[in-house]
Amino acid sequence: MNLNYDFDALGELLAERRFKALRAELAEMNEVDVADFISEVPPTKKAICFRTLPKQMAADVFPELESEDQQIIITSMTDQELSAIIEDLYVDDAVDMLEELPANVVKRVLKNATSETRSLINQFLKYPENSAGSIMTAEFTDLRATMTVADAIEHIRRTGEDRETVYTCYVIDRARVLEGVITVKSLLLAPDDAVVEDLMDTEVISVGTLEDQEEVAHLFSKYGLLSLPVVDHEKRLVGIVTVDDAIDVMEQEATEDFEGMSGIHPSEKPYLKTGIFELAKNRIVWLLVLMVSGMITGSIMGKFEAAISALPLLVTFTPMLTDTGGNAGSQSSTLIIRGMATGEIDMGDWFRVLWKELRVSLLVGVILGSVNFIRLIITYPGNEMIALTVALTMLCTVVMAKLIGGLLPMLAKFCHVDPAIMVAPLVTTIVDAASLLIYFNIAAHLLSL
Repeated sequence: MNLNYDFDALGELLAERRFKALRAELAEMNEVDVADFISEVPPTKKAICFRTLPKQMAADVFPELESEDQQIIITSMTDQELSAIIEDLYVDDAVDMLEELPANVVKRVLKNATSETRSLINQFLKYPENSAGSIMTAEFTDLRATMTVADAIEHIRRTGEDRETVYTCYVIDRARVLEGVITVKSLLLAPDDAVVEDLMDTEVISVGTLEDQEEVAHLFSKYGLLSLPVVDHEKRLVGIVTVDDAIDVMEQEATEDFEGMSGIHPSEKPYLKTGIFELAKNRIVWLLVLMVSGMITGSIMGKFEAAISALPLLVTFTPMLTDTGGNAGSQSSTLIIRGMATGEIDMGDWFRVLWKELRVSLLVGVILGSVNFIRLIITYPGNEMIALTVALTMLCTVVMAKLIGGLLPMLAKFCHVDPAIMVAPLVTTIVDAASLLIYFNIAAHLLSL
């Protein structure tokens, strides 16, 4: 809840049916906060609350609502009201809404849209999910290279009200091929008789309609863009992605990576609105994988049962070794996955990653091994060979874990598997098993078990 607004007081106005006072209060609020308030209103009163909004504000608030709230409001609307809302929405917002609604509701929405709007929406819905085409908007400002500055500004004044952004304008030819880009600032500072062609920047950063949305978000982050043109295979301008859509993508991708690295299958629904069976289904797969890995490590320890029986003290150090190995591998994999997500690291950098992780792991492993050796000499006097066994195992485990953690994300990417989902459970499985094998084999040789 936004602390700047008293949602309880607004709720009382709604309950007392003081709609005029409620309308006045809501009209002063930001549309995002209004959407937050409507989300807290009982389902039977959501439509009534929405109807109190001024017409233009209603169009701004609608795309900010949860899909469940949108469905409730659409169901209560007349065809005329629904048509007005659809026509006032930006196309990308309308597409986002339709992708979340049931088929019968989508059918009614499209039925009440104009043929032009319906054609645009259908065009956008054909683009692959998570592509640049699926998140772009068709409401952009286009100019011609032959226009004077005065003509361009007049064109912006005449058409800008219906555009999602006017700060950046795109210069196209008669075939709608993208030729350049120019900002409103450049136009305002130039003489009225100057020609757009002489002022525009021809080095335009653009993406194709099928480009992955994650790459689109990366371009926004890298170049500090406010909008990004989207072109088809013939370089014709078909839409733009705005910075607010790019931020949504960044948040979505970050959430997916976070859930994936926690061994959870990514879900598009909010936690509190996801059913328990779906939550369980999203978590069970990698829990089963980790359970199997525990069985593997158990069988390894069973294989060295004789050594453990001869020297039970060895068992007390296994949790420390496996946990340290797992943490070391997770550190490396997290950094590499982030580097790949931001474009800092690509598949061609695998040898540089290997060499860097090898040096880091040797340095870290020597320090951890030395600290453990000294600690065990003090704690268990007379057991120098055990201390040496644990120290050497620690060094080998850290080196092995960091190399696996550094290279496994790149291997996953090469196999076209999401590294964030696959790497964390596999690192745990491989490192746990390998560290035990290293430990007991070193112990068998050094302690003559």
